[in-house]
Amino acid sequence: MRIGIDARFFGPIGKGLGRYTQKLVEKLEKLDLVNEYLVFLKKENFDEYQPQNPNFKKVLADYKWYSISEQLSMPRLLRKYKLDLVHFPHFNVPFLYKEKFVVTIHDLILIHFPTIKNTTLNPLYYWIKFIAYRLIINFAIGRSEKIIAVSEFTKKDIVENYENIPLEKIIVTHEACEDFCMLSPNKDVEILKRYAIIKPYLIYVGNAYPHKNLEKLVGAFSSLHEKHPDLSLVLVGKEDYFYRRLKDVVAKKGIDMVVFVGYVPDYDLDTLFHNAKAFVFPSLYEGFGLPPLEAMAKGLPVICSDHPCMREILGESAYYFNGKIEAAIAKAIDLVLLNNDLQNKIREAGYRQIKKYSWKKMAEETMGVYKSVKL
Repeated sequence: MRIGIDARFFGPIGKGLGRYTQKLVEKLEKLDLVNEYLVFLKKENFDEYQPQNPNFKKVLADYKWYSISEQLSMPRLLRKYKLDLVHFPHFNVPFLYKEKFVVTIHDLILIHFPTIKNTTLNPLYYWIKFIAYRLIINFAIGRSEKIIAVSEFTKKDIVENYENIPLEKIIVTHEACEDFCMLSPNKDVEILKRYAIIKPYLIYVGNAYPHKNLEKLVGAFSSLHEKHPDLSLVLVGKEDYFYRRLKDVVAKKGIDMVVFVGYVPDYDLDTLFHNAKAFVFPSLYEGFGLPPLEAMAKGLPVICSDHPCMREILGESAYYFNGKIEAAIAKAIDLVLLNNDLQNKIREAGYRQIKKYSWKKMAEETMGVYKSVKL
């Protein structure tokens, strides 16, 4: 087969989608010595990917995500290479592409959180764009040969929100996390000092979109101050509109000991993980939830919202709370911090849990999806 992969999200520029796409391509290179692959990249990540398998070739497709050029020019480029199958690792499938494709659906956040709070756009423009997103997702799900879902939760969500989608069309392939450490050659003390972090501290890693529920987390953290006066809350994530808005909330409420460190490279992030007391994840909606798994791999006890997806992915390896109730978040954090036996129990369960997931297995299962498509 001649297979195309829309890898414009490849690497750090695509955040979670970028990690998924990068791992998929890297593992397929090692596993598939038969099929031919064309990997489509943007100018920003074109040099970042260097094929290691002669059956893999890269192609420049410098079209912005969710843009008119993506819709009009990308289909022409794909057709030029006479592909038997294209894998779109995200729902942004061009309407004009009429050939065979499979699509990965990571979540339906846009369906469940369509509020104006989730955007910096003009309200009218936002709703136009939201309707366009809905149409594209509908097209991707309806026209695809197969749908890859990253969790059973996401599969169930798709079936419940889209009529007449046969269960056998949706295949679940879980994501994974790295189970090794990339400790910085610099000393821990120097790294913590650089980010103005003082131990002890809790850590959260991710964006600050409204469904991540960080306002509730900082409110819960504030209520713990009297009982844990030396405790800090470290929030790791690239500064954007949503993080700036959260900073304003923290400042207006006068909440102390919240540290915004912005983007942190992997080497430094591992040090931040290893020196933290626990990882807290208050998200109200996830399609998979990679950050808690990554924290477990670094040996951190995880305190997490009881969203159905998180219970599926984390199993018994986290201490859960109701993310909609601030007092419940605070109570869970307090209980874990004060109970060393519970911390150790969660930590050991975490080490066992991460072994259930593998990027290699994900790629093998994805190859199986490709083979199942009738050409």
